[in-house]
Formats: sequence, structure tokens, C-alpha cells
Amino acid sequence: MKKRILLTSSIFHMLNDAAGIITPTVFPILYSQGFLISSYSQIGLLSNIGLMTTLIVQFLAVRLSYRYEYRNLLLISGVGICAAMALVPFSKSFGMLVLFFLLIRVFTSFYHPVIVAWVSKSRAGSGKDLDDAMGIQSGSGNVGVMLAYLTVGYMVQRWGWKTPLFAWGAFGLVLVVLGLIPVLRVSSRGTGHAPSLGVRSWWNSLLAVKNYVPGFFFGGVGWSVTVYYAPSLLNHKFGIPMGQAGLYLALWIGLGTITGYGYGAWSRRFGRKKIFLLSLGGAAVCLFVLGFAPVKGLAVAALLLFGGFLLMTYPSLHTFVGSTVPPEGQTQAFSWVSNIQLISGALITLVSGFLSDALGIQLPFILTGVLTLGIFVFYAGRGPEFFGSSNAPDPGARPEPEQA
Repeated sequence: MKKRILLTSSIFHMLNDAAGIITPTVFPILYSQGFLISSYSQIGLLSNIGLMTTLIVQFLAVRLSYRYEYRNLLLISGVGICAAMALVPFSKSFGMLVLFFLLIRVFTSFYHPVIVAWVSKSRAGSGKDLDDAMGIQSGSGNVGVMLAYLTVGYMVQRWGWKTPLFAWGAFGLVLVVLGLIPVLRVSSRGTGHAPSLGVRSWWNSLLAVKNYVPGFFFGGVGWSVTVYYAPSLLNHKFGIPMGQAGLYLALWIGLGTITGYGYGAWSRRFGRKKIFLLSLGGAAVCLFVLGFAPVKGLAVAALLLFGGFLLMTYPSLHTFVGSTVPPEGQTQAFSWVSNIQLISGALITLVSGFLSDALGIQLPFILTGVLTLGIFVFYAGRGPEFFGSSNAPDPGARPEPEQA
């Protein structure tokens, strides 16, 4: 059963994360053409409204997860994502673009709080198993992003900005069918009793993950700044064509896919804390290089390495939560950490849009580098128990109660 859940989660993570970057990838083209988007601050506003919408919807997703089968929520989410992407090309104004983009964010809001928790609860009690599963599901989301970057830029150059949205809307429906088949007979009932979901319950859930708030803050900022501003940095500052920029971003996520899939093995060999600190420290260095790079080659190299470091923090952080929060509280816990990522991403991308208009497109990366360095310092002095593991090379999660 847990293999079926992991397979389904991996396929839907692929679609979910691809959908989250396909539309932002065409924003630089719209900006260059002066059609629908006329400033970087509008890109920042789009990302901010979209991410805040996801934040709100995720609280609803948690409530629905205790009333309906997860596979039914996945069906609604997947079909909704595909339909919303197909609507974006019909935008006639900035307001319509905002509306259709918000629909995409609504339907991508179910995966992270609900399905990541499903994977975690299905692996309760096994540190090694949890590390591997989190690495696989995280890496699979990265595969979706890599495929999107590989295809969107070249489709835009050859057929225009509308084509990738229609193409991915159709391909997404295929992924929905393939993703649902493994869990047609797998029930999500018995994944833990429903908590009260009142204010006190949510507050206690936040307290349970408070140690990891700075880490998820970095995860949200690093992802959003790259998705919303790296295409513009490559295209507008260094004159890289969008097809080639898409290739570089595919390599960015591709390196992150390798580190994500390898997280389980590396965490057992070196320990969770060392891997996490290496990821943060390496990411900070790459962001500074990316922000100050005077030539294209140095900027591209820094971007690629940044992907390897950034995308290894996600399975790290999800493992920390999964190994410290009891199964019955994990849906709320993963909702919180996902929302923290959204809030941080929305805030910094909004600020970055105005900074880019005033001081240049490199400013978002310098700002993110400063924040990342501060977060690295915060975690550097913490003990191994802070990371949901012992100091041993083969960390294991503490035993959890059996699922109901």
C-alpha cells in the first residue's frame, strides 16, 4: 500500500509543481511584448496574490481531507489544474490573467498539506523509510518542473506563449489518470482521527513545527525568487533567449532532482544536520554569486549549483516534521509549513518586484542570499535533536503510535 501511495504522490507532485511554474515562465515574454504585463512589480503582485490564495485554500484543504477520500481530492485538484492552465491563454487584460492564475493556485493547494502527510503517515515508525520516501516524492516534483522548463521556453519561441499552456493542460490529464490508477482501491481512512481544527488545535500544531519555520521560510523564498525572477535575469540582463533560459532552468531543477532523490542515502551516511547545513550554506554562496555575477557563464553556473542545494532542503525539512510530529497531527503540520513557504515567497517576491524596477533584476537574489545566510547561522549552533535525529550517521525517527 505504501508503495502505491508513494507512486501516486510522485506523479501528482510532478503535475502540481510543473503547473506552478509554467505560467510564470511566460511572464517575461509578456513583459517584453508589453502585453498584459508592463512592469516587474506586476510580476511580483501576481506571485503575491497567487501564493496568498494558496495559503487560504490550504486551510480548507485540511478540513476536506478529513471528510473525503484523498484520491477524490486528487481528482478534483488535477482536473482543475489542467482546466485552469487552458484558460490562461484567453486572458484579454491583466485582471483576467490574475483571475485565471488564481484558479491554478487554488487547485495546486491540495498536494502539499494533504498528500505529503499521507506519504509521511504511511511510513510512520521508520526513519530510513521516511528519508527515502520524502526524497523520492520531492525529487518527482522536481522532475515535473524540469520537464516544464525544457518544453515551455522552446514552445514559446516556436509557437507563441499560449501553446505550452494548452499542451500541458492536455498532458496533465494523462498524468491525472496515471496517478489515480495505483490508489483506486487504497483508502485514506485510518490515517489518524480528525483533530478539532479549532484555533487552539492550529496553534498547538504551529508550536510543534516552530523549530523549522526559518528553514521553510528559506524554502519558500528560494523557490519563488528563482521561478519568478530567474527567467527575467537570464533573458533581460544577459540576453539569453527564452528557449536557452528554459534549458538552464531545467538543468537547475535537474541537479536538484538528483540531490532530492539522493537525500535518503546521504542523510544516513552523513547525518541530517550536516546535509541540511551544507544545503543552506551552499545556497547562500550561490545566491550571492548569482546576484553579483558580471558575466553569463558565472551566473548560469551559480544558478545550477543553487538548484542542487535548494532542492535538497525540502526532503530534509519534510523529514524533520515527519519524524517529530505524531501521525494524527501531520496534516495540520504539513499545512503550516507549506503556508510558511507561501507567505515567505509571497512577501519577498512582492518586495523583489519593486526592488527590480528600482535597482535592477539582480536585487532579488542578493536579498535572498542575505536572508539565507542569517538562517544558516540560526541552525548552525543547534544540536542534532533539533533535526529530528540523533548524531549518528544513520538517524531514525522516534517510534510513532500505530495508525488507527
